[in-house]
Amino acid sequence: MKILFLHGLESKPGGSKPKALAAAGHEVIEPRLSRDDWQGSVDAAKDAYEEHLPDAVVGSSRGGAVAMAAQLPLGKMVLIAPAWKKYCPTCPIPPGATILHSRQDDVIPYDDSRLLSKMYGAKLISVGSDHRMNDSEALSAITSALDGNSK
Repeated sequence: MKILFLHGLESKPGGSKPKALAAAGHEVIEPRLSRDDWQGSVDAAKDAYEEHLPDAVVGSSRGGAVAMAAQLPLGKMVLIAPAWKKYCPTCPIPPGATILHSRQDDVIPYDDSRLLSKMYGAKLISVGSDHRMNDSEALSAITSALDGNSK
């Protein structure tokens, strides 16, 4: 599966989540998102989508909000602790989206994802040990959500 991975504010391409997806056999496209230019980040996501036509998008934290704002016409979206309330409070998510979030997240409140899930009927999976979502349980859950095997 070809995946567009949108990293978080404090991240950059080549992190543990996209590496885990690549190790699981997926082709991962990772545009660099500007930390200082919101619209530039949304445009970078749209450009990467148009160039590569991925099967799914995974957005982590601010990258999740970028994925929501870009309104990409794809069938599968996985949001990891999306920072939607801060960056894109009125952006919808597509039907069938999955949200992964740790209850121990001290950066983005878990309740933000609970609300987003209720607003759009998205599946919310509580997983991971913190906001970074790079422990083995969280990395496995990301891959499972993309493969349609999420709990």
